Amino acid sequence: MNGTEFLQTLFAGFAQGTLYALIAIGFVIVFKATGVLNFTTGGLLMAGAYLAHHAAALWKLPFPAVVGVAALGTGLLAVLVQRFVLQRLAGKPHFTLIMITWAVLIVLEQVPPSIWGYDVITLGDPWGIAMTQVAGLSVFTIDLWAVAAAATVVAGLYLFFRHSRLGLAMRATAIDREAAMAQGISPAAVFNAAWFLAGAVAGLAGVFLGGGARVVSPDLSWIALAAIPAVIVGGLDSPAGAVLGGVLVGIVEVLAANYVPLHAPWLGKNFHLVMPYLVLIAILVVRPYGLLGSRQVRRG
Repeated sequence: MNGTEFLQTLFAGFAQGTLYALIAIGFVIVFKATGVLNFTTGGLLMAGAYLAHHAAALWKLPFPAVVGVAALGTGLLAVLVQRFVLQRLAGKPHFTLIMITWAVLIVLEQVPPSIWGYDVITLGDPWGIAMTQVAGLSVFTIDLWAVAAAATVVAGLYLFFRHSRLGLAMRATAIDREAAMAQGISPAAVFNAAWFLAGAVAGLAGVFLGGGARVVSPDLSWIALAAIPAVIVGGLDSPAGAVLGGVLVGIVEVLAANYVPLHAPWLGKNFHLVMPYLVLIAILVVRPYGLLGSRQVRRG
C-alpha cells in the first residue's frame, strides 16, 4: 500500500470515526444529564435510517428534508422513551435503568422490520458510491458530507451548551442537580432535552451509516455498540472526549481492516472488530476515566 492509498484509508477511518463520534455524543449527553448509559441509541440510529428511507422513497422529499425528518423523528421517539419508560423509574438504581434501556433497544429493533421488512434497503442518498478528488486523494463523496455534518453538529452543540438558556440549564443540572433545582431549573425539561438531542444525533448518524455503498438493515443498530469503546476511551462525561474517542476508534478500526489481512492474516479477517476494545483496554489501564473524562472523587 503506497502513501496515497494510506492517506485515503486514513481519511476513510477519520470519516468513520466522525460517525462514531456522533453516536458517542448521544451517549454522553444522556449520561451527563441522567447518569445512565443509554443503550437505546442503537435502536434510535436504526430508526433514523429507516425513517430516512421512508421519507425519500415514499414521500419523495429532497435529501436535506430527509435528514431533517430522520433527526426530528428519532429525537421525538427518544423523548417518548424518556417520558413513558425512564421517567417512571426515577430514583431506581442506575443498573436497573441501564438494563431497561437495553430492553427498549430490543423492542425498538423489532419495529422497523415489521413495517419495512427484513430485506436490506438502499437509502437513495444523492451521492451513492460517487468519488471526489481532494488534494490528490479519491474519497467517497458521502464521507465528505458525513464529516461536514458531524463538524456542524459538534459546533452547534458547543454553541448550544455555552450560550443558550436551555444548554446552560443542562450543564448546571449535570454539575449539581439539587443546586439547579433551587435555581428553578426543571429536571424533567432538562432530561427531555437531553434525550431529544441524543435521539436526533443518533438519527443523523443512522442516515450516513446507511448511505453511500452501505445499506439499511436491522443489523444497523449494532453499530452503536461499536461506538461504546469511543465513549469510554474519550470519557463518559466529556463531549470533547466523545469526538476524540470516536475519531481514534474509527481510524484504528479502518487501518486494522486494511493492514491486518495483508501483514498478519493469522489474526483473522475480522480482527479489526477487536481493535477498538484493545485500544480501550490500553487507555483505561493508564487513564481509568478516559482521555478527557472527569476523575470521580469519593469521600468517606
